[in-house]
Amino acid sequence: MSQPSTTEPVTSRWIDFDQIDNVRDLGGLPVAGGGATRYGVVLRSSTLQQATCDDLSHLVDKLGLRTVIDLRLPDEVEREGYGLIGDSEVHIANLPIRKSPQSSLAARDLVPDKTRVDLTELYGQLLGGSGEHIVESVRLIIDPARHSVLFHCAAGKDRTGVLAAILLDAVGVSAEAIAHDYALTNERIQRVRDRLDALPSYEGLPQTNTGILAVSPEVMLGFLQNLHAEHGGAAEWLLANDLSPAELQRLREVLVG
Repeated sequence: MSQPSTTEPVTSRWIDFDQIDNVRDLGGLPVAGGGATRYGVVLRSSTLQQATCDDLSHLVDKLGLRTVIDLRLPDEVEREGYGLIGDSEVHIANLPIRKSPQSSLAARDLVPDKTRVDLTELYGQLLGGSGEHIVESVRLIIDPARHSVLFHCAAGKDRTGVLAAILLDAVGVSAEAIAHDYALTNERIQRVRDRLDALPSYEGLPQTNTGILAVSPEVMLGFLQNLHAEHGGAAEWLLANDLSPAELQRLREVLVG
């Protein structure tokens, strides 16, 4: 299956679908020292269970999707499922990102009050509770037999944003570019909110730009600042969580062109 070349002109990182929102390619972001992240390797998205047949065909046949990394909690997966993706030949790895491996599996444990939450603090908690699963995600991403890879949570903003930030920071994308990528969700957040609010696991969501649905680049900048102050950055954090130096180098080779 062909994949976009990093040299092809790309006018937008957004990829549009009928019933999947907030999908964009991690390619096209400048990397310190030269180069940019590759297109066609890793995608980020909101939940996939409402994908249509055409959406699935676009993912698999056009984008070469082979692996989905599902960052949702087990109870979310049990209630919401995967839809057509679950019946396809795409490999699905459920690697939940949560505040603590010992925490409740219930989605409400993630954010007990959806209207009031310190997102920078939450992201730090998610990082602290999910080291094993983030490293497992990296190991899937560095395996070329798994490409292309899509990772998602519910909205494709918070848990997805944490994993995206770790990947991008680890290969040398600037904090400002990572925060800009994170904030792009603002362009799709109303559609994301409307879709999620109709699902049993997420009904009762606040209005956009409120609580758990707020999208601000300053949130991600704060998370990255803490990441560097406390751990020396994503690369050092990954190494401290049992990623090997060779695997870290492979991540750079896979993501940077």
